Amino acid sequence: MKAAAPAKTNAARLLDGLNLHYELRTYEVDPDDLTAISVAKKIGLPPEQVFKTLLTTTQSGDHIFAVVPGDAELDPKKLAHASGAKKIELASLKEVEPLTGYIRGGVTVMGAKKPFPAYADETIELFDIISVSAGQRGLQILLSPADYLAATKATLADLTRTAITR
Repeated sequence: MKAAAPAKTNAARLLDGLNLHYELRTYEVDPDDLTAISVAKKIGLPPEQVFKTLLTTTQSGDHIFAVVPGDAELDPKKLAHASGAKKIELASLKEVEPLTGYIRGGVTVMGAKKPFPAYADETIELFDIISVSAGQRGLQILLSPADYLAATKATLADLTRTAITR
């Protein structure tokens, strides 16, 4: 018996509307470990190919999406420089769902409630295929970096510092 196809998310519908090729890949969700590194292991990709989407806030109250590799940390100073903001910090978790329509572990630029500007780490272009959240926990979208950048209109920039391994 064939497994049921995952439900289409707003992100998948957006890609369909743009006639862009993608693959949906499901994985088992561990609510205690929503890290991109954990997701990467579950979907069989290296962590640097699984990009996490973070919502940030500027000093003036504007919001910006930062899309960074799963094995790296966002450097807020680099994002501020790239976006022309004075200062940037991660948005509080309580802001994320009302602003994006997505819960932690399921945030994506595509199909978000509000079209905030997006910046993607320049390493995104190093891969044939990348993975980002499809807009819900347990579901990733695999697609080419060019198609992702076309769909999100993200600006490329150096956004990361090496993550501290524990």
